[in-house]
Amino acid sequence: MSRVPRPPLDGLIDDLYYLEGTPPYARLMLPASPAAWLIVNLGAPFHIRGGTDVAAAEYADGCVVTTPTRALEFGYPVPTRSVGVHFKPWGPAAFLPMPAAELCDRPVTLEQVWGRPTVAELRERLAGADRPADMLTLLEEELTRRLGETAGLGLVRHTSSIITATGGAVAIGDLVTAAGVSSTHLAQRFKELIGVTPKRLARSHRFAATMLAVDPAGPIDWSELASGAGYFDQAHFGHDFRAFTGLTPTRYVEERRRFLREHPGHVLDGWPLPAD
Repeated sequence: MSRVPRPPLDGLIDDLYYLEGTPPYARLMLPASPAAWLIVNLGAPFHIRGGTDVAAAEYADGCVVTTPTRALEFGYPVPTRSVGVHFKPWGPAAFLPMPAAELCDRPVTLEQVWGRPTVAELRERLAGADRPADMLTLLEEELTRRLGETAGLGLVRHTSSIITATGGAVAIGDLVTAAGVSSTHLAQRFKELIGVTPKRLARSHRFAATMLAVDPAGPIDWSELASGAGYFDQAHFGHDFRAFTGLTPTRYVEERRRFLREHPGHVLDGWPLPAD
C-alpha cells in the first residue's frame, strides 16, 4: 500500500509505502531513474550492489539512496518487509546531514543518516504498529519532526520541476538564464541537494522515458529510441544503456519479456528486472 503525505512533505515526497511479501525474484536490477528513496527495513537484511565490479553490501536497518546514475542490484530476503519513501529528486536534502552528492551511487545505511538510537527506536515503533496504515503515519510523523531548512532548495526545486515537466527535454542554458544564476552555481546546488548536475538529471529523465517507451512485445527500433533520447551515436547510446539498466539493449528486452511472462500483471510491471 502507499499514499501521498500531507503538506509540507508532499512537496518533497511522491509517496510513502509499505511492502511485505515474497519478491518476484531474489535479486532484482533497478534501472537508474530520476528519483531517490529511503527504506526502513523490518525484516532480514537485504543487499545492494552498485555495478558488476563491486561486492554487494548488507543493509540491516535500511538505507537511503539519492538520484542514481547507474543501475543498482537489490538482493531481497524472503519474505521481505519494509516501510519506505519515494522522494522527489530534491526531497532527501531536507533530511540529510551530508551533501546528497556523497550518497550518489553509494547507498548508505539509515543509521549513518539519522544515528543508531533514532533508527532503533523508529524500527521498534514501526514493528509494533497494528496496521500498515499506522506505520505510514508513524513514518510521516518522524519525517515531519526531522524536516529542516535547506539553503538553495527553492532554486533547485523550481528548476528540477521544469526538467521533470519536460521529461528532460529542456536546454540547461535556458534554465540557468531563467534562474538568474551562473551555470556553476546551479550545478553546485544541484549536486549538494540532488546529487547530480541539472544536465545529468535531464539525461536521467530522458533515459527513463526511453525505457518506458520500449514495448517488449513488439519490434523495437533502437535507432529511433536512441535519437529520441538525444543520442546520435549508437555506441554511446549502448554504453549509457548498460550503465542505466545494467544490461545490454538485447538482454534488457529479454529480461523484460521474462518478467512479464513469469509474472503477468505484477504490480512492479517489469520495471525492476530479474538479476538471477
